[in-house]
Amino acid sequence: MRVLVAATAKVAIPTLEWLKQSEHELLGIVTTPDSRTGRGKILSQSSVAKWAEDNQIVALKPNTHDEMRKAFENTDVVIAIAYGRILQKDILALPKYGFLNLHFSLLPSYRGAAPVQRALLNGEKKTGISIFKIDESLDTGPIYLQKSYEIPVNATSEDVLKDLSEIGAQSFHKVLIDIENGDQPKAQTTENVTFAPKITKEEARIDWAKPAQFIHNLVRAFTPSPGAWTTMNENIIKVSQVIPTTKPITLTPGTIEVQDRRLFATTSDFCLEVIRIIPAGKKEMLVSDWLNGTRVSTGDKFE
Repeated sequence: MRVLVAATAKVAIPTLEWLKQSEHELLGIVTTPDSRTGRGKILSQSSVAKWAEDNQIVALKPNTHDEMRKAFENTDVVIAIAYGRILQKDILALPKYGFLNLHFSLLPSYRGAAPVQRALLNGEKKTGISIFKIDESLDTGPIYLQKSYEIPVNATSEDVLKDLSEIGAQSFHKVLIDIENGDQPKAQTTENVTFAPKITKEEARIDWAKPAQFIHNLVRAFTPSPGAWTTMNENIIKVSQVIPTTKPITLTPGTIEVQDRRLFATTSDFCLEVIRIIPAGKKEMLVSDWLNGTRVSTGDKFE
């Protein structure tokens, strides 16, 4: 089968690696145009464009509707994974078997841009992947295959996405065989539909007056992006790892307790041990190392 992949983020790379080794013909990659990122506004390419360059695979970067039409012509199927562009009806009709999407939830739960982050934020114990045929609405198309996944207790969104991207890559083997055999996807149920809108920076701010488990879930959900954050003395500090404890609270929410180079933060019910942080302008570090180089003591407060 002649396959084109439309993708931007690195979660597509396991599928690209699988396709490269499969019996199918990987025609190339369609990705977003290079963009300026970082403080220096340096022009950089997407993760999949870099992979294509390293693997000598054609990478197309259409910017206009006509360029997109041309990119998607003469294909059997297009696999879209975190592509980030709206696909109009005339483009969806171009491939022989249409567009497939690898979505990181068990649809119709968590339709939208941030399914893994929302699942972790809500404390879900299970999620999964769905491979479906794209239609004109948001994540509503009929489903070819779903696989469930038990979420590890301390896994971050990065950890879960890594696992799900591997599961999804291996799942395309069956889906493409089913399509060639003429199997039809099944319509999504209209029950238990939930949504996973894009995360905002303000949502990732830690409210220390919330329960410890809620904050633990929030940190897991927003690591590494956009990063759960708090402030101390008006400086932003990102918190990338915490561990719930049964240590009773004796101080007001957000107040710090330092014991033997360990840092505990008070919540509404129990103390959380803060393990890793990213101070403003610095790289991620262990809290024990941070305590060695800063004047933080019991009674100080995260805001």
